[in-house]
Amino acid sequence: MTATPSSRPIAAYGAFFGCTAIWGSTFLFIALGNDTVPPIWAATLRLGLASAILRAMSLASRSGLPRGPALVAAAWLGFFQFGLTFPLLYWGETVVPSGIASILFATVPLTSALMARGFGLERLSLVKIGGALIALAGVTLIFSGELSSRVSVAPMVAILAATQCACLGTMLYKKGPRQSAIGANAVATAVGFAVSLALSVVTRESMRIPATWAALGPILYLTVAGSVGAFVLFTWLVGQWSVSRATYVAFVSPLVALSLGVMVRHEQLTPIRVVGSAVVLGGVGIGLLPWRRPG
Repeated sequence: MTATPSSRPIAAYGAFFGCTAIWGSTFLFIALGNDTVPPIWAATLRLGLASAILRAMSLASRSGLPRGPALVAAAWLGFFQFGLTFPLLYWGETVVPSGIASILFATVPLTSALMARGFGLERLSLVKIGGALIALAGVTLIFSGELSSRVSVAPMVAILAATQCACLGTMLYKKGPRQSAIGANAVATAVGFAVSLALSVVTRESMRIPATWAALGPILYLTVAGSVGAFVLFTWLVGQWSVSRATYVAFVSPLVALSLGVMVRHEQLTPIRVVGSAVVLGGVGIGLLPWRRPG
């Protein structure tokens, strides 16, 4: 993705909201896919397909694959962001509802801000932390009822671990040289595929190729929209914005998940969820409005 200096701010906000819409829906599709395909194997198929598509895109665009330090950064992104995060998230969602999973992932911007400071990438400003805490309070309000329900501890810990891996992968990528988002993700998904495949073998999952639309549909959607579309947009966005600012995507995505819950699962839109949504948007606004200097 390229943009002229004058159009880059608009393109960045477009990438932000595009990622938000797609990732808000992926939690639902992961849960749907888990109904018919073993979780880590589903993640493996998704990453394998995404790697093939992205490699074809890199050849068609002649962007090439990263080399040297850029290749190392892309490989670390793939190991943590895809190879570990995806299996942990998919396995966690076999028990944890998709809405709760999206809320746990809403901690990513705050974790990213802390990690970015530790890696020396950004300053840890009070405004940045304040916006993150306000938004976190909002998502807690939205799902306060669900969080009090009885859910096994291990899957929730797995999803929280997935958020840490996702943040770490992004940090290691950010420390590397700027590179093509398509080429970087082609390498990252290939590395993630190898790691996920190894985990699927170790856990002795049934590794059959899905033969029905109910099984194949979620994988195709998650591959094309999630891995190819959203992750290319997000990788490009990380090159334009600070890491903690870009990861505010994770705060808005639960609002999409909430809307899908109402439309698809006929969940009741309670007053506390409406208030929580408003608080989330307020916190995101603090982190995204251009009146403050980027971290």
